[in-house]
Amino acid sequence: MPGTSPLRTWLAQRPPAAGAAVMATGIVSVALHLAGYELLSRVILAVACFAWLTLAADFVLRLLGDRSRWIKDAGTPGALTAVAATTVLGTRFSALGWQTLAAALLALAFVLWPGLLVPAVRNSRRPMPGAVFLSCVATEGLAVLAATLARTQGVAWPAYAALVLFWTGLALYVFALCCFDLRQLFEGHGDHWIAGGALAISALAGARLVTVGSGRYLWDGDDSGVLRTVTLALLVLDLCWYAVLVVAELVRPRPRYDVRRWSTVFPMGMTAAASMSVATAANVKSWGLGEVLLWIAVAAWLAVAAGAVLEARTELRALR
Repeated sequence: MPGTSPLRTWLAQRPPAAGAAVMATGIVSVALHLAGYELLSRVILAVACFAWLTLAADFVLRLLGDRSRWIKDAGTPGALTAVAATTVLGTRFSALGWQTLAAALLALAFVLWPGLLVPAVRNSRRPMPGAVFLSCVATEGLAVLAATLARTQGVAWPAYAALVLFWTGLALYVFALCCFDLRQLFEGHGDHWIAGGALAISALAGARLVTVGSGRYLWDGDDSGVLRTVTLALLVLDLCWYAVLVVAELVRPRPRYDVRRWSTVFPMGMTAAASMSVATAANVKSWGLGEVLLWIAVAAWLAVAAGAVLEARTELRALR
């Protein structure tokens, strides 16, 4: 478009999957907060907020100026990063005590969720890349934030809504697994890691539900036992996926930067956050596993961020 700045042109070229950058950055901030590294967590949160605002502005501009492309992009699983990223930021803001802002982000994410989920699921056909698991991630992100607000605000109904979303997310995981192309483990460009990340955010949602239920006696003994068992099982399965994905990366290294690599950082950070949260909720010893995984996620975030900056600089120069 004549007169359009290089930056605006560059933003317009970002795929829907670029929202994974906010997901990854936001969850690394959450995990750092859980581990007690508050200053570093807030610095990374600021980066996540800037990225979210930038992508949100581009989201609106596309909707107003290029409706046909917006509709096309909205029908892909990658569009669900908008929901997941918003819930991750809301969860972090809740930890800061900004409950009104967290609730507003939950409402925004919930409004976006059905409109992006339905076409994404409808268009899912085997074989699919790892982005197919974003249907589960977005749904469980809503569950995490709703359960978090239920605990901080002392209100029961968000917890019950979170419980429904939790089980819905697990059903969507099974659906996504049936569509997932296992060859992506060796051929994928980063988003294949969401196969494990979806289980990690499900485990985090379960941990939040166990915690809010214990504090307000929302679930009876049997329900609490089932939630605790399922949550532990989800974390174990996630760790198994983590090991498989690491081995696949070693067997078939893919060192070049790709925007989908943010979808690798997100599961790493989410697994760290889930490990720490599940250990607390289930009162089990983690032996420092969560913090070890946290620093692996931070290293991955730095590497991918460096790749993103270098690629952006090259592309912006080419557009001038």
